[in-house]
Amino acid sequence: MLTTTDDPARGVISGIQEILSSVEPGAVSDVVHGTTLVSNALIERKGAVTGLLTTEGFRDVLESGRELRYDLYDLFLEMPAPLVPRQRRWGVRERILASGDVEGALDRESLESAIAEAQNAGVDALAVCLLHSYRTPDHEVEIRDVLAELLPEVAVTISSEVSPEIGEYQRASTTVANAFVLPVVDSYLASLEVSLEQRGIKGPLRVMLSTGGLVSTAAARRFPVRLLESGPAAGVLGAAFLGGASPQRSILAFDMGGTTAKAAMVEGGNPLIATEFEAARVYRFSKGSGLPIKLPVIDMIEIGAGGGSIARVGPFGLPKVGPDSAGSDPGPVCYDRGGSQPTVTDADLVLGYLDPDYFLGGQMALDIEAARRSLGELGEEMGLGTVEAAGAVHRMVNENMASAARMHAIERGRDLRGYTLVATGGAGPVHAWGVARVLGIERIVFPPRAGVASAFGMLTAPV
Repeated sequence: MLTTTDDPARGVISGIQEILSSVEPGAVSDVVHGTTLVSNALIERKGAVTGLLTTEGFRDVLESGRELRYDLYDLFLEMPAPLVPRQRRWGVRERILASGDVEGALDRESLESAIAEAQNAGVDALAVCLLHSYRTPDHEVEIRDVLAELLPEVAVTISSEVSPEIGEYQRASTTVANAFVLPVVDSYLASLEVSLEQRGIKGPLRVMLSTGGLVSTAAARRFPVRLLESGPAAGVLGAAFLGGASPQRSILAFDMGGTTAKAAMVEGGNPLIATEFEAARVYRFSKGSGLPIKLPVIDMIEIGAGGGSIARVGPFGLPKVGPDSAGSDPGPVCYDRGGSQPTVTDADLVLGYLDPDYFLGGQMALDIEAARRSLGELGEEMGLGTVEAAGAVHRMVNENMASAARMHAIERGRDLRGYTLVATGGAGPVHAWGVARVLGIERIVFPPRAGVASAFGMLTAPV
């Protein structure tokens, strides 16, 4: 089933409707859900009109950042743009010291002035991040109460609830990200709950966290930034279960979908956890080029392209794949939905790794001749034949993904040669052998119905 980008809830409900054709709604006791809605909203900058209230003199912390360059030698370095522009950031007179002691009380006049400016700016959401509020949250709580009184229609996020940890820039970035996506996720989950109830499903809806646990929709709607890696986290849990993760067997979960591929290590039966990660990187593989999120997450790395990633000729006449993707609309050339640029899926189809008559369980036929034409044109630019061009794209993707996975492991002092690779996602099994060969991994697990392994993973998750 193709993604419904205009209304994500519609695609979910369509899938559920299909399931209900063979299951009574009353028999459904629980509904578990993972989503990439939060990460997509941050990447595409399609969130709420957001403002930031902070301690007077500190409204530029989002742009000051860590005062570090992630590439010292790039003269044209592009830093991630703040989610909140300077004209929608306001300072409030107050001061709490690093010890937690109150140096200056919250000035109500300056607060009301900032609120009036926020109202004039037409904000839909406000993030509140005051200096050292992780030690003493009283002023943030007071601001939240005032906002509830003066701007009841505006969604409010305070840093002392989202990420009460030291690190001014990371805490502000996390709080702003939560406020930015809050109205979007709130509306989406509310719509989903209503649709489920209308179809007679009375069981509770629970949502997957970035750490691999499930929470109520009430918690998810309040802290949506915790869902940032919701979908991929479920895939890691599914791979761990299906691959037989245990203290004796370490797993490399390899999940390749339509847009990206991710990898995560599972040791002792549990995924490795990171305490901070980055969202919406300017350069996908450059650490420091994204928005820092100070929350725990399954330690995953984005290691490459997905099935829909577009292939073209890069420097030195070699194939370059991604980061842009044909998505589901128009999709790869072989979908015959208007796509004109060759993708990884087109290359895999030409090589015979996909059955043109049994895609999506036979629900969708693929146009192999169109794929051949597009790869033929790419091959002409590189001086290769059609099949050779498809093979070059396929191998380039495998080599890139293996290199990224190896570096991820080396940074953590791990040797992947003793791991078991578990391939999930719609494109995972197609590329797993090539990736494992480069990494020196000798054992691969291809679980049944790998394309829905993330959904299976959610069924194994703790509440």
